[in-house]
Amino acid sequence: MNEIHQVIPGDVTDRRIAELEARLASLEARFDHAAPPLSDAPPAPVDGSPPPSDQAGDELEFEVGQNWFARVGIVVLTLGAGFTVSLPYTGLPAGVPSAIGFTLAAGLFVLARVWRQSFELVAGYLRGVGVALLYFATLRLYFFGPQHLLSTATWAGRAPLVLAVAVNLALGWRRRSGWLVGLAIVTGCVTAVAIGAAGFVLPAVVVLSILVVAAGTRGGWPWLLPAGIPLAYGTYLVWAANDPLLGRPFQFLAVPAAAPEVVLGVALILGAGSLVRRNRGDDPVANTCALLNCALGYGVFLAHTFATGGPGFVAANLTASVVFLGLAVLFWARERCRVSTFLYAMTGYMALSMAILKASALPDVFVWLSLQSVLVVATAVWFRSRFIVVANFLIYAAIMLGYVIVADRETGISVGFGLVALVSARILNWQKDRLELKTELMRNAYLLAAFLVFPYALFHLVPGGYVGLSWIGLALFYYLMNFIVRNRKFRWMGHVTLLLTTLYLLVVGTSRFGPVYRVLSFLVLGTVMLVVSLVFTRVRRRQRASENSM
Repeated sequence: MNEIHQVIPGDVTDRRIAELEARLASLEARFDHAAPPLSDAPPAPVDGSPPPSDQAGDELEFEVGQNWFARVGIVVLTLGAGFTVSLPYTGLPAGVPSAIGFTLAAGLFVLARVWRQSFELVAGYLRGVGVALLYFATLRLYFFGPQHLLSTATWAGRAPLVLAVAVNLALGWRRRSGWLVGLAIVTGCVTAVAIGAAGFVLPAVVVLSILVVAAGTRGGWPWLLPAGIPLAYGTYLVWAANDPLLGRPFQFLAVPAAAPEVVLGVALILGAGSLVRRNRGDDPVANTCALLNCALGYGVFLAHTFATGGPGFVAANLTASVVFLGLAVLFWARERCRVSTFLYAMTGYMALSMAILKASALPDVFVWLSLQSVLVVATAVWFRSRFIVVANFLIYAAIMLGYVIVADRETGISVGFGLVALVSARILNWQKDRLELKTELMRNAYLLAAFLVFPYALFHLVPGGYVGLSWIGLALFYYLMNFIVRNRKFRWMGHVTLLLTTLYLLVVGTSRFGPVYRVLSFLVLGTVMLVVSLVFTRVRRRQRASENSM
């Protein structure tokens, strides 16, 4: 019986193993039959879509065929329509070319309306070509032919051009299209240049600036602000240069004399446009607008006022300084825009410098420029602008270098440079937390400037025998400043000045001074250095005594 029981389980086990092996063989056969052959090609998607490489190629093909060809075709169509309208047509009446242009523009508008849903992209481009062609056909009534139907000399003759600009602007605003509005603003600038009369151009530039601000802020097209700034100032510059695009000789117009003030008004309008935008703070659009407004606005203003000259240059630049500094205050007080505040403030300081350069003669101009440096540092503290501090020091150093090169003889102005440097350093030290200056670099730079300027000034102002004595007095002044403000930098300036005096007396005093001046200088220098040594010995003794008591 035991043998029977041992045999039966063994048979069952073998039978089960055989069944499992058969099933595994069947599954392997099915898998080998269904598996695809190995290859480097990626498997085709189950849904039947093309592989990724084909999809990328199709996207590029659609981009080129649909978008690029549409843009290029629209440009070519615009040029062709423009050339068609600008042909002379000598055998036809003067108004026929414009009538052809109006007809083509109307056809493009109708076609754009028909395709507004089925071919939306192309319809938008056709609408833009129609806007441009409508204006160009109106402009053809005044230019580009042997005979002109209308003239820009009268207000009645200018009305069709103004009406064409207004229609284009209304169409762009109604369609909520930023680039159509921008195109309408461009046609407005072209209209101002084409008419060329001061009574039209100057108000037109102001109105166009307001439209640029409205489109960039209220219309929701912020890119129109930086794009419209060159248009506004370029329109004014072409008119101020006597409209050379119309074949007139290039020369800046001096009449009306108040024309440059329009540029300042435009600068205020365009600057205010950045203030009322939706995004606050330092953003690329605001900073770009500030850069363009300062560079182009004051550049055009300076070019016009400088070219025309006259006594009004000083007053005009003082006004410009107030305008740009006012914009800097607004940007800082309202939005804390550091970059825009810096740009407007430095432009205002530049305008003030130009007024000073024109109003003062050499070498007195350097006195006023150095005093302006103190004003710049004071306002930089209020603006919390390290950029203004650094830029002002570079300008201050350039002014000092210019004075040294230009001045024939020393008249005491260098002493003023030194005092300006000391006052500037004290302002920076006084408000270092407000200005967020984390290093001593700029304060040390001003103190170094004072340290170099004062000996230079005394060397040229004081008779040779008293130079050493004057430098000793300067060292005592530094020690007094250290006692008043408790700043060890002044103490070190006194130390170095005494060492410089010693070197000067050893090299120059022993060979060039008379016996009396030589003896007096050495005695005074030795006495002062001994007194300073005794004072420091006493101070050190007190410090050690207080440390031991603790």
